[in-house]
Amino acid sequence: MVQIEFTQVTVGEVTSPRRRSIAASLEAFLGRLVEIPAALLVVAEIVILFAGVVSRYVLRQPLIWSDELASILFLWLAMLGAVVAFHRAEHMRMTAVVASAKPAMRAYLDVVATCAALAFLLLIVWPAYDYAYEESFITTPALQIPNIWRAAALPVGFCLMALFALLRLARAGDLRITLGAMLSVAAVIGIFWLAQPWLRPLGNINLIIFFVGVAGFCVFAGVPIAFGFGLAIFGYLALTTHTPLMVLVGRMDEGMSHLILLAVPLFVFLGLLIEMTGMARAMVAFLASLLGHVRGGLHYVLLGAMYLVSGISGSKAADMAAVAPVLFPEMKQRGAKPGDLVALLAATGAQTETIPPSLVLITIGSVTGVSISALFTGGLLPGVVLALTLSALVWWRYRREDLSHVKRASRGEIAKTFVIALPALALPFVIRAAVVEGIATATEVSTIGIVYGFVIGLLIYRRFDWRRLGPMLIDTACLSGAILLIIGSATGMAWGLTQSGFSRSLAAAMTGLPGGSASFIAVSIVAFTILGSVLEGIPAIVLFGPLLFPIARAVGVHEVHYAMIIILAMGIGLFAPPFGVGYYAACAIGRVDPADGIKPIWGYMLALLIGLIVVAIFPWISIGFL
Repeated sequence: MVQIEFTQVTVGEVTSPRRRSIAASLEAFLGRLVEIPAALLVVAEIVILFAGVVSRYVLRQPLIWSDELASILFLWLAMLGAVVAFHRAEHMRMTAVVASAKPAMRAYLDVVATCAALAFLLLIVWPAYDYAYEESFITTPALQIPNIWRAAALPVGFCLMALFALLRLARAGDLRITLGAMLSVAAVIGIFWLAQPWLRPLGNINLIIFFVGVAGFCVFAGVPIAFGFGLAIFGYLALTTHTPLMVLVGRMDEGMSHLILLAVPLFVFLGLLIEMTGMARAMVAFLASLLGHVRGGLHYVLLGAMYLVSGISGSKAADMAAVAPVLFPEMKQRGAKPGDLVALLAATGAQTETIPPSLVLITIGSVTGVSISALFTGGLLPGVVLALTLSALVWWRYRREDLSHVKRASRGEIAKTFVIALPALALPFVIRAAVVEGIATATEVSTIGIVYGFVIGLLIYRRFDWRRLGPMLIDTACLSGAILLIIGSATGMAWGLTQSGFSRSLAAAMTGLPGGSASFIAVSIVAFTILGSVLEGIPAIVLFGPLLFPIARAVGVHEVHYAMIIILAMGIGLFAPPFGVGYYAACAIGRVDPADGIKPIWGYMLALLIGLIVVAIFPWISIGFL
């Protein structure tokens, strides 16, 4: 009898590691299968868009199908990138609460996060299939193929992520914790389902229950942001409205695959490229030679580098991806704490939101009719003002930094680093000239930057490592997928707000404010800070821009000045924890736990707010050069 019991325990101990090993091997194999097409899709997008530029501007024979094919492949890139991010566990999540829990609770919450993501994927996959089936009856105008070739990316991506979630649960260490987490998530969903008769009569109170309560609980519990937002909007639509859930998939599709967002993966790759070829290092080395001997000098370099790189990319994720890997190692060697570094990186992301060619500027121009060239001109000085307020805080925090071991660069060394950096410093001007001269659109211009980066890296800096191209392409797809899935979920939430009538109520309330333009601007700052945190910049602009810009003109606020105010307010919200998804992007790029940056970032947020108030009080900063 004793022997039998011993045998049973041994079998149990052997079976569990074997099960986990099989699941891990299968997960790694499938992950590789997804990474390869995701990387090839990045290459395909670069080739298609650059061919469109050459054909239209050089050969004078535009490729009428290039944008359509790029759009089809873009949705596949977004979904497969999201799958890669899920496989790598690189979807952005808030871990401050999870990290402070005891080990057993932390393990439980980690499994809960996987179960919650799996629940959303299982709930959304059938509406995604219905959506793809409906799209099969639509024929694309240029390529003349059924649109299901594009829409199928959604159910395929959701199914693959669900498969990876199941494999992750299969290799979980403690079966009791896994079962407990699965039952907990199922119980919460069941309670909401049973409460459906009581939820429907509550009206807009459901917005608080789902968009604040459910989304906030998911975020603090460590559920990846995209899936927390997805559960909130899915629950709101399924339990409180009669809206077909296929519509939600359509809104997510619209949010993720807007062609202007194709600039995100391309600029992310450009950021990695200028880092790999040494262009970013050359720019930073020049700035460091000027300021490296000053207390907090490399922090000023980070501010300056982000300002310069923003002119290159227009994508905050790409900006941070270009600068952080170059500066962070040296800053850590000088004693800077990782939490403070990622806090300043996030703050500079908010500070440079108005610097052209910003995607948010382009979006505002497209949905409100404001001149994009005027927005590009008006966005330069506000970024400088916020850089000055951040610099003042850096000076205060690092005024006693020990620099006895740092040598001041000579004039000859500064001149040498400038000559070396000159081809890299020219890149922002090449990008800007291509947009201004009409050579390429804001999306296509990234491919010009990539080709320029290839040429400069191969012929001038000669630091081109072909072996890194594959991992760079996969990293581009991974980071882009994580960002785009959040934008898709946020777009679904924005659409839910529109259907509830909240956006119209907000516009009506702001129109009737006492105090004229000053009150309108103050309320706009508060509103867009919150909206930037919850909805992400582009969906918030698409939702509220057409409503509020006419009001701004009616109360006497210049539309370019108002654009700068709301962009900076949204930037503060976007990069402020706990809901600001830009903050998690900064943490992901800097490879720092979000919990480490929570405390130091509030000082930088206060500095940004002071700068924003200065910009709001003095319209000349935004419109003085128009």
